[in-house]
Amino acid sequence: MPMNRAHRKLCSSEGWAQTTKDRILPWALEHVELGADVLEIGPGYGANLRVLVDRVDPTSPPPSSTPTPSGCSSRSGGERATVLHADGAELPVPDRAFDSVVCFTMLHHVPTVAHQDRIFAEAFRVLRPGGVFAGSDSQPSFRFRVLHFRDTMNTLDPASLPTRLERAGFTDPVVDLHPESGGLRFRARKV
Repeated sequence: MPMNRAHRKLCSSEGWAQTTKDRILPWALEHVELGADVLEIGPGYGANLRVLVDRVDPTSPPPSSTPTPSGCSSRSGGERATVLHADGAELPVPDRAFDSVVCFTMLHHVPTVAHQDRIFAEAFRVLRPGGVFAGSDSQPSFRFRVLHFRDTMNTLDPASLPTRLERAGFTDPVVDLHPESGGLRFRARKV
């Protein structure tokens, strides 16, 4: 497993769910239109999915989600969500199936840059034209390194991320760093 025991405990806590709801997703998805069909890659223990359910049109079919760091997820909670257990680099969904693909604070658990790039390529493949790929991740700090002791930790380089997203086929990639937390958010489009 790419997460140590302390990290798993944190990510499955109500405190983390509240942080996700109050801080991470509002910043990561600022000005992002998700559409009706959303795929979340690597939803972990489901904290993000609980928030996404409320951001997706309730009259549309559910978004997708999976509790593995490189897994995939589809739709929102309850009947509005479908959970798929899969590798985010080999998604068991058809081409052009989603209006948006998102992932939050999970890419640093993907062990190699090549595997991350395969996840980007799969996100591109399953997006409809005009769709958005958006998300966030952490950046190294002392506290972050301590939390990841004996953990997989392969953080994204903000300088090279736009080029990597373009290589996957995306256009107009934007990468920002949070002024206080130092976290990273990204978004890119499929034309």
